[in-house]
Amino acid sequence: MTLTLRRPDDVDAFLETAGDFLAAREAEHNLMLGICSVIRTSPERFTEDPPRFITVADAAGRIVVATLRTPPQNQVLSCVDDPEAVDLLVDALVDESLPGLLGPKAGASRFAGLWTETTGQPAQLELAERIFRLERIIPPARPAPGSWRYGDSSDRELVLRWWIAFLAEAMPQGPPPRDPEGAVDRAIESQWIYLWEDVGQVVCMVGSGGETPNGIRIGPVYTPAEHRGRGYASALTAAASQDQLDRGRRFVFLFTDLANPTSNKIYQAIGYAPVCDVDVYRFGADA
Repeated sequence: MTLTLRRPDDVDAFLETAGDFLAAREAEHNLMLGICSVIRTSPERFTEDPPRFITVADAAGRIVVATLRTPPQNQVLSCVDDPEAVDLLVDALVDESLPGLLGPKAGASRFAGLWTETTGQPAQLELAERIFRLERIIPPARPAPGSWRYGDSSDRELVLRWWIAFLAEAMPQGPPPRDPEGAVDRAIESQWIYLWEDVGQVVCMVGSGGETPNGIRIGPVYTPAEHRGRGYASALTAAASQDQLDRGRRFVFLFTDLANPTSNKIYQAIGYAPVCDVDVYRFGADA
C-alpha cells in the first residue's frame, strides 16, 4: 500500500489534515488534541523552537498516523492504523534529537525498536500508563475530611513546588518541563487548579488542562507523602472532574501509572473507565 508522509507547516494545517482522525478517538488522542489547543491559544510560548507535525495517509487519502513534538518534549504518537506508517515516521525523524516518545502501546513499541535499529540509540521503557475517560462521577464511598476550593494567586508558590515535585516523582528521567511557572500561572488564572483543605491546611492538589473538542485532561494529581492514604486525592479528583463536567465538558480524561494499582483502583471507583494503554520511552545513552 502506498503511504504518503506530509509535514504540515503549523497547527491549523495539521488539524485540517488530521483533525477528524484525532477527534474520532478523542480519549486516545486527548494529549495530542490538548497540545494543539495550547499551541493555538498561546502561540507565543512556542516561538523559540516551533512545534513540528507529521501526518501519514494511505492511497485513498485516509490518515493512518499522526505525530507532533513541541521541543524539548517527547515525540507524541497517535493511534496507528497501518504499522508500516511507523517505519516512515522513523525514517523522517532520524536526524532529530528525540529525548523520547509517548504513544499507544503497540505503535510506541514498534517506533522504539526501529529507532534503536536505525540510530543505534538505546530505547528504555520509562513509564507504562493507561488513559481513562469519565462521563459521570460516582461520589467517593469514603468522604475525605475537609473541602475543595480553586487555587488562587496566593497559592502560587505551593502549587509550583508541588507541580515540580509531581513531575520529578512521575518521570524522574524525563525532559525538563516547559515553563512550569507560566503553566501554573495560566492554570490558576483559568481556575484549573483545585486544592483540598483539611483543618485550614492545603493537603492535596489537582490540576487540569489540555482542552479537547469535548473534554479536558485532569492532572497532575499530587498529595505530599505525609498526607497520603486519607482519601484526599480521590475526593479532590472527583470534585475537579465534576466541576469540569458542570462547565459543559462531555468527557474528562486522565493518565495513570500502571505501576500504581492503588490510583488505578481509586479512579475507577469514582467513574473513570479505562480506554487504552500508552507507553513512554526514553532514548539515548542514559536510557
